[in-house]
This record gives sequence, structure tokens and C-alpha cells, in this order.
Amino acid sequence: QEGRLFKPLAWTKTLAMASAAVLAITLVPVSMGYFIRGRIRSEQDNPVSRSLIRGYRPLLAGALRHRGATLAVTGLILAVTAVPFARLGSEFMPPVEEGTMLFMPMTLPGVSIQQAAAIMRRQNAILAQFPEVESVVGKAGRATTATDPAPLDMYETVVNLKPTSEWRDGVTYDDLVAEMDQATQMPGVMNIWTMPIRNRIDMLSTGMRTPVGVKIFGPDLGELERLGTEAEAHLRMVPGTRSAIAERGASGFYMDVQVDREAAGRYGLNVMDVQEVLMAAVGGSVATHTVEGRERYAVLVRYPRELRQTADRLHEVLIPVPGGAQVPLGQLADIRAAQGPMVVKTENAFPVSAVFVDVEGRDLGGYVQDARRVLEENLTLPAGYTLQWSGQFEAMERVRERMILIVPVTLMLVFLLLFMHFRNVAETLIVMLTLPFALVGGIWLLWVLNYNTSVAVWIGFIALAGVAAETGVVMLVYLDGAYRRRAFERGENFSARDIYAAVMEGAVDRVRPKIMTVVSTIGGLLPLMWAAGAGSATMQRIAAPMIGGLVTSTVLTLIVIPVIYTVWRERQLKLTTRESS
Repeated sequence: QEGRLFKPLAWTKTLAMASAAVLAITLVPVSMGYFIRGRIRSEQDNPVSRSLIRGYRPLLAGALRHRGATLAVTGLILAVTAVPFARLGSEFMPPVEEGTMLFMPMTLPGVSIQQAAAIMRRQNAILAQFPEVESVVGKAGRATTATDPAPLDMYETVVNLKPTSEWRDGVTYDDLVAEMDQATQMPGVMNIWTMPIRNRIDMLSTGMRTPVGVKIFGPDLGELERLGTEAEAHLRMVPGTRSAIAERGASGFYMDVQVDREAAGRYGLNVMDVQEVLMAAVGGSVATHTVEGRERYAVLVRYPRELRQTADRLHEVLIPVPGGAQVPLGQLADIRAAQGPMVVKTENAFPVSAVFVDVEGRDLGGYVQDARRVLEENLTLPAGYTLQWSGQFEAMERVRERMILIVPVTLMLVFLLLFMHFRNVAETLIVMLTLPFALVGGIWLLWVLNYNTSVAVWIGFIALAGVAAETGVVMLVYLDGAYRRRAFERGENFSARDIYAAVMEGAVDRVRPKIMTVVSTIGGLLPLMWAAGAGSATMQRIAAPMIGGLVTSTVLTLIVIPVIYTVWRERQLKLTTRESS
């Protein structure tokens, strides 16, 4: 499911960058030849360039004079960034505000149709009173389709919300969910809050109705129910649990009818004769069809509810016997109420029971860590029973496994492309230093905005790696150009003072194109941070690490790379001088 969600975005960005690269080496040079004519002004004639150079020159000069302190501060900043990174939460997907809520309360099995309808009507009436709600539509039971296995004890209510501009001042989505959850609390009913599309994705991929769930596998349905209810009680004590409810797979109520073959035989009846009458009396039989225009309806005939509601009334169901007489069912069968499995769920050929957990105010990764520790300490699984965490956490773990492979491959590709350009390992490593420093800004901005790490965030970091490497390449190209020019001019008289002058020339005099590269990228990402509505949360998680990372990578590009470049070139000069002497 993460592939279906984010592959189109990745392919769009790849095609856009490829198209931009083609235009940069074809259309842009031709356009420059046509439109850049006349007198070309120097950098000093541009007021923006003058301001940048005036502020940047003394800053770089100070960094070059105190190279050790500059590099030490850089290392300290990288080390301190581990603190906010350790505090970042984790989730599979950021919250996508779809403009609607899906309210899924659950109650214990055995609820009647009338009681289920009454519970749903009462809760829907409460929800409709909120000023942020436009309409409320609920469903109890299952639809006439094989793709909707919803039991009667689970309701689905779609709450359509008004535009956020019409909400009360200061009310956020989380505040609204908390108010609604408090208002709809009822004894014996567990509330689950999610969104329609998100819920369908979770149920299709993992079978869970909530973001987090526990699957318990084992051979005996009764033992599975016991373990599920015990896990439910422990999970309710974990901070951040809004609700937890376990499936009661063995809590269905049935009316067992055991036909006495000898008694039926004395009246000339067999088991099938008795069961057909019972089926017609309780379940109903089609007597005829009615045609109304182009529509046809089956006419179902059965006993009134009051004559088939209890075991005592079923004893009075009359069974016709040969000869025209009628015998009460109680003389032909043993009727008693019994309890048994409502549904038998299996996964990978093993019976399974689920515990649904709704989380509020916490990230999924941190919650699962605490909940897993609680269950390991308090829940003892018998031999032959296993426990597995599921829901969005399952997808998040699958993404983490992929990232362990994707991130190193991405870094290797970046290193390979840089090495193919510079033909020098040292210069390639200098550019690669922009990547960890780019992570610094991205991590700090995520921490300030209280964003959790997710698939969208890691996509932003991967994109940041390419842009940060680009700014590092721009700086290194200008430094190399100035260095080679001055080395050619000075010849054998080239000294450390010339290295300093070359670095100042390549870094300071060409500061404007470097700033333009970063500012244009950040300017294109800022509208994503200001966006609102469905899908905006995902775009913000992609843009945030890129914006924060570009800020810190720019500082590294303008300050630290010239310092490292100077140290490297001076070391080369000393080695060359020593070999010559």
C-alpha cells in the first residue's frame, strides 16, 4: 500500500528532475545566447550581491582564521542533534484529514437488532449537534455483499464535517475528536475514531479496524478469547490508549434444536421434516413473489416474533404429521440456549483473534514499544500460542526494512555520481559531508513542528540528499576554478597565502548563485508548508525536512566546506613541498 501511495510522487519528481536537467543543457544555453546581450554587469554592481558579499566576507575570514574551532562547533552541532532525533516519534503515514470522520463504536456480541439501532441513533444524534458537523450517516449490521463482513456489534458512522473556516475558534481536529469521544461514551460501547479512506486501507492490508492491533494465534477459540480479553485489560492501562476491545469469537448465542429420532419416528416423521417446519417458523420461507412495476419482491412468511423469541415458545411450534394431526415441537426435540463461536477467523491456516486499539496523543512507534513491554511482563501465552502486532505498525515495520536497504543504496549512488564528476575521492567526500549536516536542520525542524517520522518524511530526506549534494557541488566547482587559476598564475611561487586568496575568491565572489540555488528551492517548498486541506499533512512532512535541511546545509556549504577545502589544499601543498625538498 505504501507503494501505491508514494510511487507516483517519486516518479513525478524523478521525471521533473530529468526534464529540468535536459532543459539545462539544451534550451538554457540557447536562450542565453539570444537574450543575454549588451553590457554584463559585475557582481559588485548588483545591490543584492554587494549586501551578501559584505556580510559573508568577514564571516568566512573568521572561520578560516579559526579552523579548528569551526570544525569543533560543527561536530558539536551534529552530536547535539542526536537529542531531538531520539525524541521524534514514528508512524506509517501522517494524518490525512479527509474532511470526514469514520466513527466505529463496538459493543459486546449478542446485541439485538433493536438495541444496536437504538445505540447508533443515540450516538448519531449527539454527533449531529456539534456545530462543526454537516451530516451524520450510520450503518448497523452488514450489507448484502460478501465484501462487508461487519458483525451486528460493530457500527459504522460517517461524520461529514464542515470546512475548517466554519469551525469554532481554536478548535482543531484532535480537539473535536476528543469532545465527540467524551460526548458519545456509553456503558459497554468502545469508541474507535478514524477516517474512511485510511480505515479501508488498514483493513484491506492488515485486517485491522484501528491503527494498532494485536493478533493472537492458537488452536482453541475459547483460549483465544480469554487471552484477548486479558490483553485488552492490560492495554487499557498503557498511556495513550483511547480504547481497546478484543474480539469475542466464542461469545455467540444460539438456540440448539436436537431432534429425537425415535420420537419423530413414532409419528412417521424424519429429521428433515422437523427441520423444514422449524426453518419456516423461525427463518421464514418464500410463499410467493409480488410484482410492482419492474420490481419483484419475495414474500417471506414466518411466525411472529413473540412466538419464536424464546425456547419455551419454540416448544409450542406445531409440526404436522401424516393424517392431519399436529404435534408440538417440544415433544419431538430437545431445545436449549447455547453459546458458541460467532465466526471462526483464520490467517495462514491458524485460528486468530484480534485486539483493536485506538491511540490518541502518541506516535504509533512509541506506543507499541510501551504496549509490547506491558504485554511481555503481564501476559503469559500457553504453548502453541503466539502474538503478533499488526495495523499501521505492521506497515511501518515493513517500510523500515525497505529503508535500511534504500538509504545506503541512495548514498552509494550519490557518491558514485560525485566521483565520476570530480575523479577525486577527497573532493567527493567533502561534498558528501553536506548530507549529515543537511539532516541537522531537517531533524530540528521536525522536532519544532512536532512531526513524527513517516514514509513522507523519509521521502523528504532522500530528496534533501540530492539537493544538498547539488549545493555542495556548486561551491566546490567555484573553489576549484579559483584555485586552479591562481595556481596557474603563481606557478612555483604558489603558497598557503594563495590558497587563502583562492578560497576567498571562489566562495565570496560567487556567493549569489549559491544563495539563489537554495532560496529558489526553499521558495518552491514554502507553499506546501502553508497548504491546508486533504493531503496537506503529507506534503508538509515531505517539505519540512527539505526546508530545514537546506538551511543548515547552506551554512555548511558557505562556511565549513571552504574551511575543509583549505585544510586539504594546505596539506597537499605541504606534502608537495616536502617531496620537492
